[in-house]
Amino acid sequence: MTNAINKTAYVYVSNAKDGTVSRYSFDKTPLTMVPLGETPVGPNVMPLTVSPDKTYLYAAVRSEPYRVVSYRIDPESGALTEEAVAPLPDSMANIDLDLTGRFLFAASYGGHKISVSAVNKLGHVGDVIQELATGRNAHAIHPSPDNDFVFATSLGDDHIGQYRFDEVTGKLSKNVVGTVASGKGDGPRHFVFSPNGQYVYCLGELSGVVITYQYDGSTGLLSYKSAVQAVPSDKLGLVNGVPPSKSVQNDHPPVWAADIHVTSNGQFLYVSERTCSIICCLRVEPKTGRVQYQGHVEVEKQPRGFALTEDDQYMVVSGEAADHLGVYQLNDQTGMPVKVSEVPSGQGANWVEIVEF
Repeated sequence: MTNAINKTAYVYVSNAKDGTVSRYSFDKTPLTMVPLGETPVGPNVMPLTVSPDKTYLYAAVRSEPYRVVSYRIDPESGALTEEAVAPLPDSMANIDLDLTGRFLFAASYGGHKISVSAVNKLGHVGDVIQELATGRNAHAIHPSPDNDFVFATSLGDDHIGQYRFDEVTGKLSKNVVGTVASGKGDGPRHFVFSPNGQYVYCLGELSGVVITYQYDGSTGLLSYKSAVQAVPSDKLGLVNGVPPSKSVQNDHPPVWAADIHVTSNGQFLYVSERTCSIICCLRVEPKTGRVQYQGHVEVEKQPRGFALTEDDQYMVVSGEAADHLGVYQLNDQTGMPVKVSEVPSGQGANWVEIVEF
């Protein structure tokens, strides 16, 4: 890991129950995280994403009318100024931008669909220009590092959809191989590309595994490489592959994994699990993509979302059932998080974005 760089940084957290986005300043020398206030957005505000140039924060509201709000970020104060509101076709579990910042992708868990919206020259999200049906329970959607392809998980059908992306029109079309499978009952949820762009790490919400796929930049196709148990379900007394809505034998609760992030140097991977309220750390061999479980730590209750600082030094964790955020320092050698402070949060805190200038 690199040494901490004293940049101006702001943390944004969506609070679904309060309908707000909380703002915090984040300083590393000395380490302080200070609440700056809350921005009203709407009931059940959840996924956030930031424009490539860090000018805008986008917030998706999962209550009717479904919409995305475009906020300009003040780099001097971190304040958010609402500049545009645009409709979304459904309740969207995840949003992201293409690498040009001209198009916004969204995935709907309940609607089993993905969509593309145009972003104008001012950075405002506008009308939806495309909707596509997916497998059951679309959950995450992201472009490839070269911006030529887009991938979207379908948790209910245990696969990742593979799409070609036209950077000029913003339109998606199915690739020659439309999907790549996970293991049965994995429930693929969130995923990240390795920093070198060679691998995709996908978290199984229902199994607690991290599935590694090789990415072929020439075809835009993923190929299954391996799967590693990222959440030690046996030790924790959890059952794999059971949706939370189903009954569980012997009163053993199910695995309920949520978020996944990789350090910028590609050496460590982190996943959150909500049943036991833990963050699991995995070591990654960047050249081969091999992943190995290192350990886990207890964190804020029901950690749906977290984020890492750019220098791989700190992690901010939100807990949907907690009244505060946790700040953790990451060990240079082992990658393990160590809690160093906490700050108050809103109700239903679920998504974290860290913006550094």
